[in-house]
Amino acid sequence: MGDMVFGSGMKRFLLGAGIAAGIGAAGAALAAPAKPVPYWASLAQDEARMRVGPSLDYPSNWVYRRRDLPVKVVQVLGQWRKVEDPDGALGWMHVRLLSDTATAIVKADIAPLHEGASDGSRTLFRAERGVVGRLSDCSGGWCGFDIKGQRGYVKASDVWGATDK
Repeated sequence: MGDMVFGSGMKRFLLGAGIAAGIGAAGAALAAPAKPVPYWASLAQDEARMRVGPSLDYPSNWVYRRRDLPVKVVQVLGQWRKVEDPDGALGWMHVRLLSDTATAIVKADIAPLHEGASDGSRTLFRAERGVVGRLSDCSGGWCGFDIKGQRGYVKASDVWGATDK
């Protein structure tokens, strides 16, 4: 009976040590930039605050209420990322507010979405300025663009976001 208790205690100790090591590794991974700056990211939350400095002690200069809005990460400091929004505003966001999902926002007045990656292909629909969508397969000046399930190809010059991979 004593061996079973010792075994359970040892298992708890090893499990606790494994969890602590895993948390430490995850924290180190988040603190170190995974890629060189600048790089593209998008908002991972429905509401995200941009701050004037890299800490919760700094006031917010913008509050974004647009999940998937593309941002360009221009500087990394620990858990904080200095980002540029589509209008050129700069500020700091905590890494937990950001995602690696490739997105873009329509900057042209109207951006036709085509069936294929060419001007000659059929226009499926048109997206207005400010529409946000998810990107895929950017090449040759065209990107796959998904707006809430409606898919097509958009000219990379008509959007701002992760088009320069």
